[in-house]
Amino acid sequence: MKRWQSYVGLTLLGGLIVALPIAIFIFLLRWLLGLITGIIAPLSHWLSSWLPMGERVADLVGIVLVLALFFAIGLSVKTSIGRWVHKRVDDWLTRFAPGYSTIREVVMQLLGGENNTSLLRGQVCRAYIMGRQNPVSVTAIVTARHSNGDCTVYVPTAPIPSSGFVYHLSEDCVDLLPHISVETAMRTVIACGSGSQVLSDPPAEESAVASVDDGR
Repeated sequence: MKRWQSYVGLTLLGGLIVALPIAIFIFLLRWLLGLITGIIAPLSHWLSSWLPMGERVADLVGIVLVLALFFAIGLSVKTSIGRWVHKRVDDWLTRFAPGYSTIREVVMQLLGGENNTSLLRGQVCRAYIMGRQNPVSVTAIVTARHSNGDCTVYVPTAPIPSSGFVYHLSEDCVDLLPHISVETAMRTVIACGSGSQVLSDPPAEESAVASVDDGR
């Protein structure tokens, strides 16, 4: 009886492990699509009222038009006139729109900071937040470098990596891991440390060289 219960329990757990990521992905995809269609709803209604198209087609056309608008804005700010207009609008919003400057700084730091490394394009590292003499280290991402050689690192927390801590450390307290991507590091954080052995494993190139040397 106990063997049968163990078999049923393990089988159910295996099915849950397979189905749960798919279900979460579908849920997030539906939530994202609902959010986007809700934002562009006025444009979709206007398109469907002027052109013979269904609601779903209008939503798709609306998304394409919004992406085209972003592309056009990106092209315009590459010109001198576009940069001038953007600076004037940015200065006006900073002066008269409360909270705009904070939102702008957050977006710039996430997607590509000014003179700083963004979070998504930062370097993964092991940070010794208690000093190099203490063996305790944490998974971190270098988000900024300073003129005196110090680094600012962001330490994400599990299971929500968007919340975490910011530390300012000297360069000798940071071991860079250039062979580890930010996405890989974030996965280990979301999994509450599971799979963190990749942070200690040597790069693939070093492993290959070691294998060749052993063969000799």
